[in-house]
Amino acid sequence: MKPHRLKLTHHLILAYGLYRKMEVYRPHMASAQEMLQFHSESYLAFLQRVSPESSRQLTAQMQRFNMGEYTDCPIFDGIFEYCQLYTGCSLDGAVKLNHGLTDIAINWSGGFHHAKKSEASGFCYINDIVLAILELLKYHPRVLYCDCLDIHHGDGVEEAFYCTNRVMTVSFHKYGDFFPGTGDIKDTGAKAGKGYALNFPLQEGMDDRTFERIFKPVLAKVMEVYRPTAIVMQCGTDSLTGDRLGSFNLTLKGHAECLKFMQGYGLPMLVIGGGGYTIRNVSRCWAYETAVLLGQEIDDDIPINDYYEYLGPDHKLHLQPANMVNANSQDFLIRCQTQLMTVLQSIQGAPSVQLQEVPPDWMIKEDDEDKQDPDTRSIVSKGKDGAEKKEHEAEFYGRSKK
Repeated sequence: MKPHRLKLTHHLILAYGLYRKMEVYRPHMASAQEMLQFHSESYLAFLQRVSPESSRQLTAQMQRFNMGEYTDCPIFDGIFEYCQLYTGCSLDGAVKLNHGLTDIAINWSGGFHHAKKSEASGFCYINDIVLAILELLKYHPRVLYCDCLDIHHGDGVEEAFYCTNRVMTVSFHKYGDFFPGTGDIKDTGAKAGKGYALNFPLQEGMDDRTFERIFKPVLAKVMEVYRPTAIVMQCGTDSLTGDRLGSFNLTLKGHAECLKFMQGYGLPMLVIGGGGYTIRNVSRCWAYETAVLLGQEIDDDIPINDYYEYLGPDHKLHLQPANMVNANSQDFLIRCQTQLMTVLQSIQGAPSVQLQEVPPDWMIKEDDEDKQDPDTRSIVSKGKDGAEKKEHEAEFYGRSKK
């Protein structure tokens, strides 16, 4: 889970000129008070205090919170500030969506779906997804969480909303002897949330065509029955062919087709990152999916950028599927799909919500104009809300064809 993959993604988006079609914001640093909406006070206090230097004195707490050298959640310098950045970005996106200031908000640095209330897990420390969904629930009666592109089960988010019908969680993932080991098809929620957690367990070798054939019917039925008013899409890329930890065989086009399908419903949508351990392919995928969400066609030839050599030797955007066996038989997939459809049919319509006062937003922090140097002129043109302005649709300049 190297943050360097985000720098590659950023430079690809710049090189393709996609930033000109977007409004780009600097996220605020999420506070501990904001994170307390989901995480425990003792866990947050530990995250703020721990560092590589202090880890020896905090051994007992590290074991309690599943962090340290012998876990998949190592300690590193600036760990809490790192969590503040990606969490603040997801919260800001949710606030923008709540107020109709954007139709789609993208945070490729987020998507840490394994983190629990008082425990780190699977490279995830703070669950920005749960916090963003809680923010969306202030204005939206029903939120759909779609964890269909990451190869791992979205256990942390499912657990957080397992007993409520305000959030439906849908996860397509590799199941069996594979982290985190949860997400059986029989796990469908509890109490008021019975039937509002859906899990589609899969085996290795899943390809584009097969995935599209099971994804679209299930999600179409979810949209018909549940009728969400906002969508959160977790777009982990460890389901791509050639991933270091994953064992699926999806290409960029197959991965992005699911995102495009959900975009077609025209609902406010928060798009966030997730897993992905072959960083060259992570950046390819998220740059391509940014273009898909913008409705832009981009070349397969990757333009020259600061990290061009990372994307060799062919310097092509799209990936070719590997020659591997798809272990998901047709009979197995039909059985799973039928079982999930039965669960959806048992839901008695879309749940309603009693009218109540809306809690205050976690407002986006604006730059203090009094602290700015009056003799310095900003190169970037910004709007009243602090966003970098996107180009006008009448502009025709762009990257020239080779």
